[in-house]
Amino acid sequence: MGQVTVGLVQMVCDADPQVNDAQAREMIAEAASQGAQMVCLPELFRSRYFCQTEDEAAFDLAEPVPGPTTEWLRALAQQLDIVIIASLFEKRAPGLYHNTAVVLDGRQGYLGKYRKMHIPDDPLYYEKFYFTPGDLGYQVFTTTYGRVGTLVCWDQWYPEAARLTAMQGADILFYPTAIGWHPAEKSERGAAQHDAWETIQRGHAIANGCFVVAVNRAGWEPTPNGQGEGIEFWGQSFVCAPDGQVLVRGPVDQAAVLTATLSLDQIETQRRGWPFWRDRRIESYQPLTQRFLLP
Repeated sequence: MGQVTVGLVQMVCDADPQVNDAQAREMIAEAASQGAQMVCLPELFRSRYFCQTEDEAAFDLAEPVPGPTTEWLRALAQQLDIVIIASLFEKRAPGLYHNTAVVLDGRQGYLGKYRKMHIPDDPLYYEKFYFTPGDLGYQVFTTTYGRVGTLVCWDQWYPEAARLTAMQGADILFYPTAIGWHPAEKSERGAAQHDAWETIQRGHAIANGCFVVAVNRAGWEPTPNGQGEGIEFWGQSFVCAPDGQVLVRGPVDQAAVLTATLSLDQIETQRRGWPFWRDRRIESYQPLTQRFLLP
């Protein structure tokens, strides 16, 4: 299957989308200069994380997909001969919006989009106000450099999402992400929260015998209305191999461009040695389609 080099663009996002666009261009080009053939941006990279509050004015940040941002990303992918995975705030119709990941291939163009399936609603993460749950299902895109599955942030906690994407032949699961600490609880719970986040994604890699790439933002972002404590995004973007080993991990509190070269042959080797696919008892899993099993 050969090798592929992935690039992770860990951004500290600005309030101005044009500033973020320029930063993304520069960091994507830097990743490509380091040999990256697939480059992933963090979740909703064009703005600060507006979901800290419920504000109708934030809907003005949304755009059609495909649209202006996918077009300049497509052109950049073509120029650099790479694949770009990007998370965008999609305006589908008036009053209908999605959190959407797109895949742009320098040789094949716009390959398609994935709409985030799991939408959180927690303090400072009020995404249900903005996003309609995805209706395109779990998808895999056959790019010039390999087969990739695109999931988004909250999706990363769900083993079902990883499994169904891997079952369609994904070599790599990409997770554009925006996750961090509530500053008031960081000292008490921060280490455990981060450890849980990384651990479950390493588990997806092991259980499915594939690579996982999680790309987070970093830095403190104020609550948009000025009435909250903000979020301290914990960075630490990482790449995980099919055996669960972390190949590269980003810094906690600053922007960074990371690269890792993945040997796709490791997928076959790992699945032969740990034959979870062979031993799945698929006839016993029907109850998973139920919400809960106790009366």
